[in-house]
Amino acid sequence: MIRSVRNTLDRVARGCNIGAMSTLKSIEVLQALVGFDTTSRNSNLALIEWVEGYLDDLGVAHRRIPDPSLPKSNLWATIGPPEVPGYILSGHTDVVPVDGQGWSSDPFKLDERGGRLYGRGATDMKGYVACCLAAVPAMLARPLQQPIHLALSYDEEVGCTGARGMVAQLAQAPVKPIACFVGEPTSMEVVVSHKSKRSFKVTVRGRTCHSSLAPHGVNAVEYAARLVARIREISDRHARAGARDELYDVPFTTAHVGTLHGGTALNIVPDVATIDFEFRSIAADNLDALTEEVTGFARDVLEPEMRQVAPEAGISIVASAGFPGLDTPPEADVVALAKKLAGRNSHSKVAYGTEAGLFDGIGIPTVVIGPGSIDQAHKADEFIAVAEIEKCDAFLARLVKHCAV
Repeated sequence: MIRSVRNTLDRVARGCNIGAMSTLKSIEVLQALVGFDTTSRNSNLALIEWVEGYLDDLGVAHRRIPDPSLPKSNLWATIGPPEVPGYILSGHTDVVPVDGQGWSSDPFKLDERGGRLYGRGATDMKGYVACCLAAVPAMLARPLQQPIHLALSYDEEVGCTGARGMVAQLAQAPVKPIACFVGEPTSMEVVVSHKSKRSFKVTVRGRTCHSSLAPHGVNAVEYAARLVARIREISDRHARAGARDELYDVPFTTAHVGTLHGGTALNIVPDVATIDFEFRSIAADNLDALTEEVTGFARDVLEPEMRQVAPEAGISIVASAGFPGLDTPPEADVVALAKKLAGRNSHSKVAYGTEAGLFDGIGIPTVVIGPGSIDQAHKADEFIAVAEIEKCDAFLARLVKHCAV
C-alpha cells in the first residue's frame, strides 16, 4: 500500500471513522487495478481474473461476457436478490496509451503525492471501479432489498465497443434494472446528457500521372481537401447558427477532421488520399442527416467530376465507430436519486461520450457520475484526488443504504 496515504487514513480509521476505512480500501483496490496495463490495444483478462478472485473471496457470483474474437471480456456481478429490479454501477476497464507522454512516475504503479493518486486510469476510470469493488463488503453486510449490479466493460476508449455485448444480453433479461450510474469522471457532478458521436474513414481514389500532365490524372489529395472543406463548412454553420444547448461546454454540434494523408512526391499526382473525421451532435441535430450531407456531396458533386477523367475513381466513406448520445430528462427519478446520493442540487451536460447512451437505449434510465476530473484524463501524470475517492465512497454508502431500506 502507498505508505503516506495509508498512514494518513490509518490515523483517521483509528478514530473509528468508517468513511476513512472505506477510502483506504478503495485506494488498495485502485493500486491493484492500476497495476494492470489495460491499454485498449491489450487484453484486459488479467484484470478481470483479479476482480473475479476478489469477488470469489467475498462469495459473490459473477459471469463473463467475452468478446467473440479478442482476448477481452466484460464482467457482470450481482449483489442482492437478482429477481428484483436494482441499480447498475457501470465502469470500463481499458485505458488510453501512455506512449510519448512524459510521466513523472511509472504510469502503471499508483503513486501518492500531495493528496493525489497518480497512475494511468486513476481517474478514467479505475478510481470509480475501485470504489465500487471496495463497497461490495458493505453491500453484503446488510441485506439488500434491491440488488446492485457491477458492470465492467472493455474497449470503451475505442468507441464503446466492448459493452455492446453485455448490453445486448441485458436487453433480453427477464428483470430490467431500475437505473444505471456510469462512473466517468465528473467530479461527482450529476451529468444527465452527452453528445452522440459518429466517426468515419474516407478513402479517395483518383488516377496518378506525372505532375506536368496533371489534367490527365485525378488528384486524390485535392478532392479529399474539397471534402474536408465541406466538413468544415458544416461545422462552421452549426457554430454560427445551429441549434443550441447551453448546458454543454460546447453548446452546438461539431464536425472535426483528425487526419488527412496522401501523396508521395511533388511531381506525382496522388491517386489515393485518406481522411478520418467525426461528428459530435447535440440531441436537436440528426446524425443521419449530417452524414448524408457529406456522403451526398461526395456522391453527387465530387465523384461525377472525378469520373469524367477516370471512370475508376471514387470516394468511399465508411462509419468506423460511434456511440449514441444520452439525454436523460432532468426530472427523471434517476436524476433525483443521484442528486440525493451525491448531496447536490444541480445537473450538467458534457461534450465527451460514455457508455451511458447504450444502457439508456435499452430503456434503463442512466446518469453519468463519478470521481475525478475529466481535465486529468488521457494526460501524462493522470491523477485522482483522495478527496474525490472519499466523495464517491460516500455516494456508494448512501446507495447501499437506499437499497437496504
